[in-house]
Amino acid sequence: MRLASRALCSAAQAAWRENFPVLGRDVARWFPGHMAKGLKKMQSSLKLVDCIIEVHDARIPLSGRNPLFQETLGLKPHLLVLNKMDLADLAEQEKIMQRLEGEGLKNVIFTNCVKDENVKQIIPTVTGLIDSSHRYHRGEVSERPLMFLLDTPGVLAPRIASVETGLKLALCGTVLDHLVGEETMADYLLYTLNKYQSLGYVQHYGLGSACDNIERVLKRVAVKLGKTQKVKILTGAGDVNVIQPDYPAAARDFLHTFRRGLLGPVMLDLDVLRGHPPAETVP
Repeated sequence: MRLASRALCSAAQAAWRENFPVLGRDVARWFPGHMAKGLKKMQSSLKLVDCIIEVHDARIPLSGRNPLFQETLGLKPHLLVLNKMDLADLAEQEKIMQRLEGEGLKNVIFTNCVKDENVKQIIPTVTGLIDSSHRYHRGEVSERPLMFLLDTPGVLAPRIASVETGLKLALCGTVLDHLVGEETMADYLLYTLNKYQSLGYVQHYGLGSACDNIERVLKRVAVKLGKTQKVKILTGAGDVNVIQPDYPAAARDFLHTFRRGLLGPVMLDLDVLRGHPPAETVP
């Protein structure tokens, strides 16, 4: 790993990167190619249901959603559940709701399934949506139990609009980390945390000050965790074994710590909410 970040650490002021380098990153290979097929299969199941519950990550309430999903739903009642609210910085929740309503989504519930927050609102909301809508297949509606849940696999957009959108999805665990690269993801996470002044990682890892250089951060993380590895270096006297920080192990810990919420709540879609969405870079 030799990532290109070269910003200097400074306790007083850090010169954060203004953008994240995306050239040469092939987002198309990060995501499985069966999404369009899954969406078509979902369409065939719609005739069996009276209401669709779309579950999505509250840290990416806008950029991670499938743009084809709404037209696939047709006229069915639709509830968007934004889960993992405990991991999301919801200071801009009102603005999120306004954006979603502008996209035609009026029924939105933020939840935390781990602590059962707001989960009990789902069934009454769904019941109300069904009661106030036209049901096309009353003869096939479940009676025992009164409500039956038909689960489907997660379906992403068949085409990810930008590398940054792909990286956001990856940080939230929608793809296998090794497909994107754990150190690349860790670098984007560091870039994002610094960009939004969410500096909980400094205290968590005892860094002393914020830093925009992923190699330096991962080195400190590896030392703190005692993660090292032997590396052979070719010298004039032959191969020499040296002990170096285990950068991949440090990157994995950085990502897992973020996903567990130990670095503090984060809103990955702040750029979209503030009118600066990632540029489309994927052909």
